[in-house]
Order: sequence, then C-alpha cells, then structure tokens
Amino acid sequence: MAWHRVAAEADLVENMPLAVRIGDTPVAVVRLADGIFAVNDVCTHEYALLTDGYCEDGKLECPLHQACFDIRTGAALNEPAEVPVATYPVKIEAGGVFIEL
Repeated sequence: MAWHRVAAEADLVENMPLAVRIGDTPVAVVRLADGIFAVNDVCTHEYALLTDGYCEDGKLECPLHQACFDIRTGAALNEPAEVPVATYPVKIEAGGVFIEL
C-alpha cells in the first residue's frame, strides 16, 4: 500500500464528492463537517459512480437505484445495496489530501 496525493485540501467543498482515480481504482473523496473521507466510487449493487449521485447527511446515494452508503464506514444503508463499499485511509499533509491504497 502507498499514499497517493489526490487533491488540495482547499479544493474540497463540503458534501460535494470529488471523483479521483488511483491506478484502476475509482475513488470518491468527500469533505464532511468532521473530516475528509474516501470510499470506492462504484456502487456494489450495480455499476454506477457514486460521485454522480447525491451527497447529504454523511451518505452517498447511487444515481441508479438510490442505494445509500455511509461515507465514514462504507456501510450499505438501504436496499437494493447489501454489500458495503471499500473505505480508504485519508491523511492531510502540507495542504494536500492523500489516500492510502
């Protein structure tokens, strides 16, 4: 595993997911009031990018079937999704946002 710089901290807007790619892995980076979090950007129910959906109250909603995922834990919060999305460690250094993958 390695740390990858994906954004400047100042560029992240609260509740506005940022889509990034680390190698072949699509990642959603989200600033919430209590921190910055990263989850796999692909819905576990059916292929759709979560960053194309809606973000509110610490949840990312899939644009296809409205499955919601907890941004902090990756947990699937409602059907049709039953499998959580992967989460990734995040750190801030010198104004940069880094994800470990």
